[in-house]
Amino acid sequence: MKKSILSIVLLFIFTCTVNAQTENKIVSKKTHFKIYSHTAAEDIEANNYKTVSTINTETGEFVFSVPMQSYEFEKSLMQKHYNSKKFLDTKQFPKSKLKGKITNLSDVHFKTDGTYTANIEGSLTIHGETKNISEKATITVKGGNITLNSKLNLTLADYAIAFKDGKPSTNIAKVIEITVVAEY
Repeated sequence: MKKSILSIVLLFIFTCTVNAQTENKIVSKKTHFKIYSHTAAEDIEANNYKTVSTINTETGEFVFSVPMQSYEFEKSLMQKHYNSKKFLDTKQFPKSKLKGKITNLSDVHFKTDGTYTANIEGSLTIHGETKNISEKATITVKGGNITLNSKLNLTLADYAIAFKDGKPSTNIAKVIEITVVAEY
């Protein structure tokens, strides 16, 4: 009898602990990453709707996991070049990851309607290269729904993606714009 009561109490404590940990973690399966490159030769845009992201609202820690082969381009040849060994080599590097923390978490109120500026710091891994980033994001809370928006400029050479000559060197910007929209 004592073992049964002890087992029930331990199970209750374990369940409460697990629920407390997941209550603070919000997950988005509706995260959109957009790549935009502008040059005199052409504009290139690609969209990825298969990204998953999480934010721990208590600690400010976040993770974005981006399947690199899920970017969709207007032209199939662009998509082929993007995935190739000469560019992103998405077979060898199938995911990129953005992992970090909201550094001004006390300014962001996930349970109160409003628009908040979040300072984010972390590391971004693309093409096997990891670099530290520091950016701003806008977090909007409305009726219990949370949306995160951010834009960042990415220098391709920082991630071992560079072209010295040929058509890619004139058609792809050296610095591209990444737009992130995540709905939680």
